[in-house]
Amino acid sequence: MAGRIRQSDIEEVKARTNIADIVGDYVSLKSAGVGSLKGLCPFHDEKSPSFTVRSAVGRYHCFGCGEGGDVYEFLQKLDHVSFTEAVERLAARIGYQLRYEDGTGGPSEHGNRARILAANGAAEEFFRSKLGSPEAKIGRRFLGERGFDAIAAGRFGVGFAPKSWDELTKHLRAKGFSTEELTTAGLVSQGDRGVYDRFRGRLIWPIRDVTGQTIGFGARRLLDDDKGPKYLNTPETPVYKKAQVLYGLDLAKRDVSKLDQVVVVEGYTDVMACHLAGITTAVATCGTAFGVDHIKVIRRIMGDDNSTGSVIFTFDPDAAGQKAATRAFGEEQRFSAQTYVAVGPDGLDPCDLRLAKGDDAVRRMIDAKKPMFEFMIRQVVDKYDLDTVEGRTAAMRGGAPIVATIRDPASQNGYARELARLSGADLQDTLRAVQAARRSEQGAGQRAGQRQGAGADQRGQQGEQGQDGTASTAVVQQADLRDPTQRTERESLMVLLQLPAEVGQERAARAVQVPFVNPTHAVIKDAIASQLTTMTDPGWVDRVLAEVPQGYGPTVNALAVGALPQAAGDVSRYARSIVDGLIDRDLLREKAELTNRLARTDQQETELRRSLQVAMASIDAERMRLRGE
Repeated sequence: MAGRIRQSDIEEVKARTNIADIVGDYVSLKSAGVGSLKGLCPFHDEKSPSFTVRSAVGRYHCFGCGEGGDVYEFLQKLDHVSFTEAVERLAARIGYQLRYEDGTGGPSEHGNRARILAANGAAEEFFRSKLGSPEAKIGRRFLGERGFDAIAAGRFGVGFAPKSWDELTKHLRAKGFSTEELTTAGLVSQGDRGVYDRFRGRLIWPIRDVTGQTIGFGARRLLDDDKGPKYLNTPETPVYKKAQVLYGLDLAKRDVSKLDQVVVVEGYTDVMACHLAGITTAVATCGTAFGVDHIKVIRRIMGDDNSTGSVIFTFDPDAAGQKAATRAFGEEQRFSAQTYVAVGPDGLDPCDLRLAKGDDAVRRMIDAKKPMFEFMIRQVVDKYDLDTVEGRTAAMRGGAPIVATIRDPASQNGYARELARLSGADLQDTLRAVQAARRSEQGAGQRAGQRQGAGADQRGQQGEQGQDGTASTAVVQQADLRDPTQRTERESLMVLLQLPAEVGQERAARAVQVPFVNPTHAVIKDAIASQLTTMTDPGWVDRVLAEVPQGYGPTVNALAVGALPQAAGDVSRYARSIVDGLIDRDLLREKAELTNRLARTDQQETELRRSLQVAMASIDAERMRLRGE
């Protein structure tokens, strides 16, 4: 076992390391005077940069939250590594041979993070070596059918996991890794027959952090007899936190900082297609929705402290894509940069678009981006029948809260006019609706602030306390309990959180498909949906709390402990009745939409009319089943 690293070596490694190079892997640094660099602090969320690095003295300090130290402390605090691991990592970076006292002279073996990273690196080499094997023909065909050759696969480190039960396990054990280390790294799983490879018979993408170290993997199903999910990722490990990881950021970070732009796509192949087409700022989330932690990472890399940058989202035009767009819009104000949406022609994602129409088409897709506000307004307006006065009025009222969130007064007035034009509503009515929505939002914030000061929960409903003593920017919209729809949403969330076993997974799965009116309810519902398969396991509320953005925790907690008005001894029936009522409302809404569409359908369109009638009959049948239970 290795002993202590010689103090002289510790000092030598530090002297040879430029702290700005290390910090620059995580934060976009800009000149702030002679010998000083400044960027957004990685230890707390801030709008204006207060994190300063001075290479000449090898130190950093944040004048916002007070964090400071040398290059070793930076790695220890940000990457949660031991002091020894930090020294060893920097020594390896510069090729310096460390000497150890009272030991064998080798690197430490107790460093958990270092061993996980080493195991991942060895696994990546193994997967890449297998891509050329006869067994991997199906993987090479998958790549070829999507326009990726061997050079592209090599550029992104794509590999192949053999279908074997434990070929990777045996390979890594032979390299000195223990079963415990491989399990901790998420490379193997434990079953009735013992330890086995987590990834088998799949195409593999290495997922790297901003420094280029492989922290996990994404695996795509290829074989018909593979009953697992389409994409299987590394589970949460000490180095892999999916909510903080963006695939491709290691390749994109330089141009993201240089161009002040990031393009957020939906998958690994989309990232590959964008980069190969010249959109070298493309990144993607890894098995989770785009969230607050992703925004923090992007802001640090971009140096997002002004409105000159651009964050471009690409979404599929289907329901899942629109849901993703709504979530992204909910966090839009966390960016100082302008946010946009790019949708491919015919709804093609970047990978399919490149395959069908070439690299230039992908570049044109990104160039044709539309402001996020315009996109969201159109999404709302398109839901209504604008041929009726009622539809135009509803569209205008639905879009007004979106316009009200725009910070710049001139832009807000411009989008109010755009909403009036798109909805066909009167401009003055639209302006009044926007102002009313703005006053309502401000009033809700003030009331929440008053409750925060007077209530026992000092963390408040508007956000959790940050390290710098300021509230986070998460905005939680209180439910209007005078609205029966929002009241039903709230009660449904309460029983889903408090009585999951009584609701049942099948009923809950249907309930989380219902679109919610209240934005805060919608965020919490999505968090529930993401953990639905574990809803009856211990720690259910904790897992939901872990999924919601920062600032929503107090609301989840309140819903999880709030009093339910059920009769004694009738808990199960009450829980089911509340959720069934939510589902029934949604079914009734769907039926009304189908009925209106049928009324507008020409009598001679017999096939379409028949399909609409069948869909309505199916809804009636489902409503009867709900009432009959």
